[in-house]
Amino acid sequence: APAVPGAFDFQRQSYFRGLGAVGFAMGRAEGVAPGEAGSPVLALAGLRQRIGERVTGGLEGTAGAMARALMTGERGAIPEDVLAAMRDSGLAHLLAISGLHIGLVAGILFVGLRAALALVPYIALRFPIKKWAAAAALPGAAAYALISGATVPTQRAFLMLGLVLLAVLLDRRGLSIRTVAWAALAILLVQPESLLGASFQLSFAAVVALIAAYEEIAERRFRDDGRRRAWPWKIVLYVGGVALSSLIAGAATTPFALYHFNRLAAFGMAANMAAVPLTALWVMPWAVVAFALMPFGLEALALASMGWGVEAIIGVAREVAAWPGAVTLLPSMPTAGLVAVTVGGLWLCLWRGRWRLWGIAGIVGGLVSGAWVSPPDVLVDDAGRLMAVRTADGSLAVSSRRLGRFDAEVWMRRAGQEEAPAVWPAAGTGGDGSLACDILGCIHRANGHTVALVRDEGALAEDCRIADVVVATVPARRPCPSATVVIDRFDLWREGAHALWLDKDGIRVKSVNKVRGERPWVVRPRARSPAGLGN
Repeated sequence: APAVPGAFDFQRQSYFRGLGAVGFAMGRAEGVAPGEAGSPVLALAGLRQRIGERVTGGLEGTAGAMARALMTGERGAIPEDVLAAMRDSGLAHLLAISGLHIGLVAGILFVGLRAALALVPYIALRFPIKKWAAAAALPGAAAYALISGATVPTQRAFLMLGLVLLAVLLDRRGLSIRTVAWAALAILLVQPESLLGASFQLSFAAVVALIAAYEEIAERRFRDDGRRRAWPWKIVLYVGGVALSSLIAGAATTPFALYHFNRLAAFGMAANMAAVPLTALWVMPWAVVAFALMPFGLEALALASMGWGVEAIIGVAREVAAWPGAVTLLPSMPTAGLVAVTVGGLWLCLWRGRWRLWGIAGIVGGLVSGAWVSPPDVLVDDAGRLMAVRTADGSLAVSSRRLGRFDAEVWMRRAGQEEAPAVWPAAGTGGDGSLACDILGCIHRANGHTVALVRDEGALAEDCRIADVVVATVPARRPCPSATVVIDRFDLWREGAHALWLDKDGIRVKSVNKVRGERPWVVRPRARSPAGLGN
């Protein structure tokens, strides 16, 4: 379940993936019966696995793991520090197979085949080689999409690319906002739940903004006038195009990244200006060559050259991530703010004329909405293992650094807190005097409210007489006449993690299950009590 009301819901994700449970096994697996024969899903998974093994076999180390991610979408072998560097530098999108990768593979196939056919005058002068190249690039891109896992960004990219190549075959214009709309409609008809996912939102936000921006640029006659350009001018145009594309895509996806991940990569454009041309002009062409050489067992020849480019990208990521202020954590944006940004962005991108500028108001309003959101003052996880309070300086202090570490990480990230949280004193008073603890629990005072954080039943009798709020990780079997709010172990068991706001005019309480409501993926307890608590 979510670690706090409003956080990512793994149960919802598992429900739509068709997962009933997850777990792990001790020891090696043993085959006891033949596998299912003829399953296309298993056959594709096996092919993907074999290709990944061939890649890492031909290119070892971190470069091999990165190459495997770029060619098959499997990122599990990439070291955590490299993933963190890619994320903090704004290059994480290079590891998610999306429009850049699908477009590059299709473009390499299209341009390569068309150039090869153009070398034969008899064919070039008598047949539509452009259409032939488009017809060959489409199945090649489809194969790459399937091998790389066919995630939502990959599906969006392939659907759009398919329409573009179909337009080439039919002598029509292919790339437009209508293409994006058809791709979104096709995905939502098959996977409507993807609308609320970060992958769908980030992918479509970037591509809608890019197409809308370049349509506007084309209408203002900043397009190529047909004159032959010198190589220095072409390089300047290419670098400028990469910078502009990075700026547009970054601006479009930043609100969604803040909402889902609370992270802002400050130097993403600088990193992309170095890494994207390297990916487009060196890494992905060698990846296509490696795919072509695999049937002959010669993929190592191409993977070696691909590895040089991958190592350079890793170097760029490490360098940019090490710059001071490279990444900033920000508190979570409210859902209403994200909706305002989405509506404003669509208004700005879809309309024509001056009234489209009214969309900026929605974007600005959504971005500043976080300024009016106050983080919780008290947090407690669903198992009663971990509690946290907000201290006078606005940071969170936790009851333990050993228990509930994942929940603590989520709480810190959503609060925009980068430094490690302080730990409650085992006994005595905290630094600001708002938190006093003993071996049975703690008393927290804020905004005129007294909160008893109880860890032992022996403290309930006294705390129930003095506290406005009682949060107990044990069952509260006795009434608390002075407490306005009582949350005990049974409440945590039934409703999940709780968050409390100690406002001057009252106390607000939210729980995970009450916020989620009655949904098929919300796992609610049956008649049995949590372990160790009796009937």
